[in-house]
Amino acid sequence: MPATLKFCTTLPVVGSLSERECLVVGHKHILTLHGAYEASKSGISPGGEVSKEFFTQAVKDLSPSQTTDAGDTVPLYLKQATVSCLPIRCSRTNCPSRPDALAHLVKPTIKRNKNCAIVVICPRTHVVASASAIARSCHLYDAKSTANTATYDVTVCFVLSDADGLLGGDQLSDVECSRLGVLADGVRFAARLVDAPTCEMDTAAMVAEAQCVVAGLGSKVRMSVVTGTDLEKGGFGGLWAVGKAAEKPPSLVTLEYDGPEDDVVALVGKGIVYDTGGLSIKSKDGMPTMKRDMGGAAAVLAAFQAAVKIGTRKKLRGVLCLAENAVSKEAYRPDDIIHMLSGKTVEVNNTDAEGRMVLGDGVHYAAATLRAHTVVNICTLTGAQKIAAGNKHAGIMCNDDTLEHACVSAGRACGDLCVPLLYCPELLMGEFKSEVADMKNSVKDRGNAQASCAGHFIESHLPKAFHGKWLHVDMAGPNDENERATGYGVCLFLQLFANPVVEGN
Repeated sequence: MPATLKFCTTLPVVGSLSERECLVVGHKHILTLHGAYEASKSGISPGGEVSKEFFTQAVKDLSPSQTTDAGDTVPLYLKQATVSCLPIRCSRTNCPSRPDALAHLVKPTIKRNKNCAIVVICPRTHVVASASAIARSCHLYDAKSTANTATYDVTVCFVLSDADGLLGGDQLSDVECSRLGVLADGVRFAARLVDAPTCEMDTAAMVAEAQCVVAGLGSKVRMSVVTGTDLEKGGFGGLWAVGKAAEKPPSLVTLEYDGPEDDVVALVGKGIVYDTGGLSIKSKDGMPTMKRDMGGAAAVLAAFQAAVKIGTRKKLRGVLCLAENAVSKEAYRPDDIIHMLSGKTVEVNNTDAEGRMVLGDGVHYAAATLRAHTVVNICTLTGAQKIAAGNKHAGIMCNDDTLEHACVSAGRACGDLCVPLLYCPELLMGEFKSEVADMKNSVKDRGNAQASCAGHFIESHLPKAFHGKWLHVDMAGPNDENERATGYGVCLFLQLFANPVVEGN
């Protein structure tokens, strides 16, 4: 059974470390603060196993790298109690809490599949990113025949340092701990959907997952589904073309929640449950991992659920563009001309550029039918994103400076890192020139800001009358790490559009 993840400000009492292992973690300068041992004692020394003097010396012995990503760990009591420090280095485009390093430091403790406590000593501004990092290390999906069947608890206790570098004082409230639980559940939920293989998580299964979410949220949420040939009849030419070859038909799922403000925010997720590349088929080495091509839809569904639970003042819409890009006699072909929902025509020159086709329909629907003022699409869109922004950062594009800056700041605060890509449609849209249609679906020059071109293709299908904000999030890189999904996007959207998970973060 997977771990049960809990957040608190005071650890439940146990008799000894044999009942619950413990890891204390933080930046070294914070671990040296007066009171760090006392704040951690119920975790590392419930039965008197670790003295204050031993803890103090262990912290002194920690040696984080000045130049690399490495933190350091010192055992306090065999493997049952340890203290770890985070790396020192943090550039301006990284998250100050270093959630990337925290995830690696906590995994050995969590993977022992035993009850454990993690005491995180940090400023209030580091809590959300730290909680998300720990959630990413507690995977839900496991199909191994030797999978652990016993339940175990991972209890996370935050001890906060203040602006003066002192421990104690303003600690997390019970409400904030509860919200952290919702955030963590959302991250783990999204990761579970992405980790599941397509034989379990096809388009019909994704629709069923959305129905379960709505059932749990009650009457305050509305849901509609358009499936199969009804998409074709409704003008969703891109989504229908991509998904019509698969055994399970494509679907468009819409979730709606009305907060008190007038501002309508639509989150549109790419949900390609498997991407063979279609007739422009992927290679033997390029096709494995394509079950994860629905990470955008997973993030939207999980973020929508978490935002409603935590609370949001926005009128929130979630749109899942679900399809399997399969090969059969029904598959769409290179040279086909697709009539998109926007009314524009697309000459297909690459069936493996399918994500932009389904999202082109999705963003038009969000703006024209749902009347969103802000349209956000999230997707594992291009390998070029990883070349431009790396494996840890999503690449974002936005038609509004304020929203772009807010997104970058939100990413640094919550750990879902992102950096701006080139935004210049007047110089890039020429890459899609077609002699027989309004545009092709793949660029002529793959060396000309390819990730940005793909984003502009999606943007071009917004209605001409749309004067709102558009944000594109290409999270091909941070969608997974070491063959596991990360749940990327959930925290980013909560940070941008929901009520604060933790005040002051």
